[in-house]
Amino acid sequence: MGLTQHSFFKQPSRHAMLVINSTISIPMSDFDISYARSPGPGGQNVNKVNSKVILRWDVTTTKHLPEHVRKRFLVQWASRVTKSGHVIIHSHRYRDQPRNYADCLNKIREMIRVATIVPKKRKPTKPSAGSNRRRLERKKQNSQRKQNRRAVRDD
Repeated sequence: MGLTQHSFFKQPSRHAMLVINSTISIPMSDFDISYARSPGPGGQNVNKVNSKVILRWDVTTTKHLPEHVRKRFLVQWASRVTKSGHVIIHSHRYRDQPRNYADCLNKIREMIRVATIVPKKRKPTKPSAGSNRRRLERKKQNSQRKQNRRAVRDD
């Protein structure tokens, strides 16, 4: 598999924050980053360099996500969350580790940003007078059509 914690570029410090918006920031220490050999592009280096980045994040225990956002995140991204409550994001789009690392952070940032959007509540509306009138006219026409299909009885 080739998983390792070593890298050939300097990661942001564990005190750095992943800023989602003005109210939500998640410390980098919440994320578990590992590296693996990438199946993607890389030329002769592809079998020598661990350029694939794997980011694990425990959504269920993080203290830095508001509860309403956490619930929405878990519902919206249920297929991406493991049974233990971890989200696993990986990137091997680029040939080098720093860009794949940034790509993983952008992916998780976008997932959280989507979960912060509160869906609008639907306002129930009444059918307009015109649509009611048209519906009743169609019902009368259908009724008349079916009346005409009946056999005529001669008494």
